[in-house]
Amino acid sequence: MEWRDEGVLLSVRKHGETSVIIDVLTASHGRHAGVVRGGVSRKMTPILQPGSQLDLIWRARLSDHLGSFTVEPIRSRTAGVMNDRLALAGLNAIAALVRFALPEREAHPGLFQGTVTLLDLLSVTDAWPLAYLRWELALLDELGFGLDLSRCAVTGSFDDLAYVSPRTGRAVSQQGAGEWADRLLPLPLCLLGQGDASDREIVDGLSTTGHFLAGQLAHSVGKQLPAARDRLIDLLARQG
Repeated sequence: MEWRDEGVLLSVRKHGETSVIIDVLTASHGRHAGVVRGGVSRKMTPILQPGSQLDLIWRARLSDHLGSFTVEPIRSRTAGVMNDRLALAGLNAIAALVRFALPEREAHPGLFQGTVTLLDLLSVTDAWPLAYLRWELALLDELGFGLDLSRCAVTGSFDDLAYVSPRTGRAVSQQGAGEWADRLLPLPLCLLGQGDASDREIVDGLSTTGHFLAGQLAHSVGKQLPAARDRLIDLLARQG
């Protein structure tokens, strides 16, 4: 068995004396693991950093085997975020959340492209946290837990949307919320794709996406949300 694909490196762990096992998100083969022989060498260590874009060849005797990777670098993202604590936290959160959420060997080409775009933004604009929030929305939607923020679930109105139902994931307007407002999740304008956002608004948005990530998605995969996401939100909250 053999295939070639492009992928983003999510994690690396040592395997034996000289090899490593890498976990990658690929364009056509989903999240995939494999051994890299000589992965601890001086040549390979700088290449095998989380966030790196790689040209990959995977080989195995049978399709359900772990298999091995031959890798060539396309571009590294380490240098662009290493001196930016928030951007580095963003990279770690993205990699950890992909590993948490996506089943192995299930292709999600749209999410792959969105993830690559987000990773590229980390080193080129301070506005990337808003893109990260929208990426979490896309992740929920991709896996069947998308939010319906188009109209109020109570009144049917398209206007004055201010909350999200924690049970259904549907938007609720100020009028529709009534006395139940304090039991609903926040719906900042940035979750509706309207304009820029402060760090405080983004944190509010992440509290809403986090409710569904930690509830519905985490329950479906039988895992807890990665700590790397909490660290990112903590840094954003301190800035807000």
